[in-house]
Amino acid sequence: MTTPTDAEINSIVSQFLDRHGETIVGEWSGAQFFQGSDHEQAVLDGGEVLAGLRRAVSAGEGDNPEAAGFADIRTLLQALAVQQEHNTNLVSQTARQMSALKKPLLWLWHEEQSGQGAESHGAAVLSSAVDTLGLILLDAALSAGRDTIASQREQLAELSTPVINLWEGILAIPLIGTLDTMRSQVATESLLEAILDQQAKVAILDITGVPTVDTMVAQHLLRTALAARLMGAECVISGIRPQIAHTMVQLGIDLGDVVTRARLSDAFQYALGSLGLTIGQDAAG
Repeated sequence: MTTPTDAEINSIVSQFLDRHGETIVGEWSGAQFFQGSDHEQAVLDGGEVLAGLRRAVSAGEGDNPEAAGFADIRTLLQALAVQQEHNTNLVSQTARQMSALKKPLLWLWHEEQSGQGAESHGAAVLSSAVDTLGLILLDAALSAGRDTIASQREQLAELSTPVINLWEGILAIPLIGTLDTMRSQVATESLLEAILDQQAKVAILDITGVPTVDTMVAQHLLRTALAARLMGAECVISGIRPQIAHTMVQLGIDLGDVVTRARLSDAFQYALGSLGLTIGQDAAG
């Protein structure tokens, strides 16, 4: 018996997928991978995935994630990957889902091709094509996870850098934790927006909750102070504790002409004074 060529095997497998498309999609619609949708949508999605798979196999590119057939369904695969609940072992979960898609394909194939020359070769083509689907799904799930983490980090950064209106014309932004580049950028943007919206004249950066101040942190503070000054507001840095002051001196950090105060209350009092306001006791003491 003559062994079919690769092109002939791909053609045979493609025709097989076309003949048994309805049966395959019917089996796939009950698989866990398509369970995020109702049955009717699962059938539609399964049909679209099978069509892309068939096109890739027909072109001899069942093992190529960049094949045109897979490109046709990449958006759908990404959507299906995102809507699923991923456990901590994403690789194992994806492998199980792809195994569930393989079973009806290989069962039908072996039943039809039993004893034929293309049986083992065609099974390898089908298995490889479904594995390629798994790679695309895994990449989509990981990308979605990275996007989610990045979004959550940005939201946490915004929540951890609130701008407080202490008095008419006086704003304060308490910084807590490590002041990295991203948090510094969020803090600066939030402060500048608040200065513009409220026409503030004094902005207080309180670093009481910042554990250490090194050269990079000092540069972030200076850039924020300069940006506030360009917006017409004076910037005051409060929360300069003795140990931080000692570290800054050792590192030779110079905050220039930026006003600094040890406590937020001192910075607030300075801000009031710069606006021509004072705090005093009434007659009752």
